[in-house]
Amino acid sequence: MTPPLILLAYSVFALQCLQTTEGHLHLHHGSHRNNHLRSRTQDSGMKRHDDIEPQLKVFFHYKHLKAGNKMEIYFPTRDPSTSPHLLSKQESDAIPFSSSRLPYILHLLSFSEGSKQANAMRETLHHCEFPPIKGEAKFCATSLESMFDSLHQIFGPSSKFRVLTTTYLSGSISPLQNYTVSEPPMEISAPKIVGCHTLPYPYAVFYCHGQESDNKVYKVVVEGEDGGRVEAAAMCHMDTSQWDPSHNAFRALGNAPGTSPVCHFFPSDNLVWLPVT
Repeated sequence: MTPPLILLAYSVFALQCLQTTEGHLHLHHGSHRNNHLRSRTQDSGMKRHDDIEPQLKVFFHYKHLKAGNKMEIYFPTRDPSTSPHLLSKQESDAIPFSSSRLPYILHLLSFSEGSKQANAMRETLHHCEFPPIKGEAKFCATSLESMFDSLHQIFGPSSKFRVLTTTYLSGSISPLQNYTVSEPPMEISAPKIVGCHTLPYPYAVFYCHGQESDNKVYKVVVEGEDGGRVEAAAMCHMDTSQWDPSHNAFRALGNAPGTSPVCHFFPSDNLVWLPVT
């Protein structure tokens, strides 16, 4: 029997898939492998920064992280009331979450094989099943309980942690516009950092990962040309030597693995977990 929350969520997911294309999936982050971190247009070759998709304009150079600097940033507007929510552990455990069970999952949720919804679900499952790269801890969470269990494995069984998110400080903003860093960025010191990113699925799925490397996390207040203000969570990966050369960050910034740090802003529905010390 399909859990009741799924019956409410998958119709929203179906509409979202019909309104978007698969090209926007996994454009922000991931395990830094190539198969599911590309957009459909990437195969046509390297693009100039001005020509890249708006969704890639979350990446920026570390040297630009200073008060007064201007950069074009994409902050998508999302309505939390229509976004999929995390299931309870009981509901989540009742539904398989595996590529090998995808035909059954599609039947359970009434999606046809070959549909945009099915393709999005297949990519999400494959993305979650990729092995981690060297020094990376990763997991996909389909319930709050499973997320907390995995965080305790990374931070320690008795650890406490807090969450950092991107917050819109004004009522409405234009998703893509030029922003000015209006205050000195605030670095938040933490021995370990885990970033969790939403993946397309009929219910909420968070892809979470952290690396044993020199990552830095910041709160950054930016003000747009339209007057909109955002307190954004940002992360800078200081060592990208293990990343795949085809990662979209390098396409957006015009650099290569290990040459310079890669920074990015988090969308408002993503989470950054930090241990409380």
